[in-house]
Amino acid sequence: MVLFASNTVNILVTVGAVLLVVGFLFLQRSYIKRKEESINKVLLVVSYIFSFLIIVGSIGLLLYTWGFDLQSFASDFWVDAVEFILIQIGDIILTVIIVLIVSFLLKLISMILKKSAQREGPNQKRRITMLKVTNSLINYTVKIIALLVILSIWGVDVLPALAGLGILGLVIGLGAQSMIKDLIAGFFIIFEHHFDVGDVVEINGFKGRVIDIGLKSTRVQNWKNDIKIFSNGNITESINYSVADSFAIIEFGISYDSDIQRTLDILNEEMPKFKDIIPELLEVPNVLGVTELADSSVNIRVIAKTLPESQYSAERIIRKGIKEILDKNGIEIPFPQLVVHSKKE
Repeated sequence: MVLFASNTVNILVTVGAVLLVVGFLFLQRSYIKRKEESINKVLLVVSYIFSFLIIVGSIGLLLYTWGFDLQSFASDFWVDAVEFILIQIGDIILTVIIVLIVSFLLKLISMILKKSAQREGPNQKRRITMLKVTNSLINYTVKIIALLVILSIWGVDVLPALAGLGILGLVIGLGAQSMIKDLIAGFFIIFEHHFDVGDVVEINGFKGRVIDIGLKSTRVQNWKNDIKIFSNGNITESINYSVADSFAIIEFGISYDSDIQRTLDILNEEMPKFKDIIPELLEVPNVLGVTELADSSVNIRVIAKTLPESQYSAERIIRKGIKEILDKNGIEIPFPQLVVHSKKE
């Protein structure tokens, strides 16, 4: 009976401690999420420290409640740890040295590649793409080699492990054909120069700027800052808008009563001014002439060659300028009108 009562108390204490920790962490997370923009950093650190102390205290309380001899466990653990360190001190030092060398080497390589990516020059986007892929490959290669060296230091026979990894890789490969497909597709996308980081593309109907290319996936960000991740193997069709120059196309209508030739002469005379105020223009806008005799207007088209994907801002500026030119010269831009006839009795 006493044992049953004791176990009941232990269970109640355990449930209470667990509920206390879970409840505190839930309240803390809710408060931080609600005040994440205005919360003081010092208060945030204090909150995390307090959480850690509550968790450690709860664990200690539970161990004490269930009769766990924490002192003996800590004493035995300390003795075993000291003995292990004294025996393996050489291996530990070599492991630490290798980790430090690998960390320094990867940091140095990353800095060099980042510096190279910032250097101005031709084909900069292509160079950034290749440097990103190179950095990723070097990172994985160096870490794998370092892991094998550390395993050999600790007495692991690396050659059988490599053979086992090869067999395991074959088994995994048979069940991961989609991943292999993505890697192969990513390889061809990068080395056949389909698009680079910074290019504006349309992939499977989603248009945006490429922000990252890997062997496994490609990330594209649209003008709303939505980021879509495409598996390279699923990229069935793509359009690269950054390869060739773009064209700004402006169409507008004038009244049938207006002098068409006079309007064209005025526009041709004013077009060179846009080249001076729009740096994205590669040449003076060209007035093509009349493109349509519409129901209530004579439509005229103006085009201008721009830098890739700069046509939208150029169109807005040219369209505004044309409106001002037409108003200044008294040329009417027609708008829909409704004429109502009333029958006289």
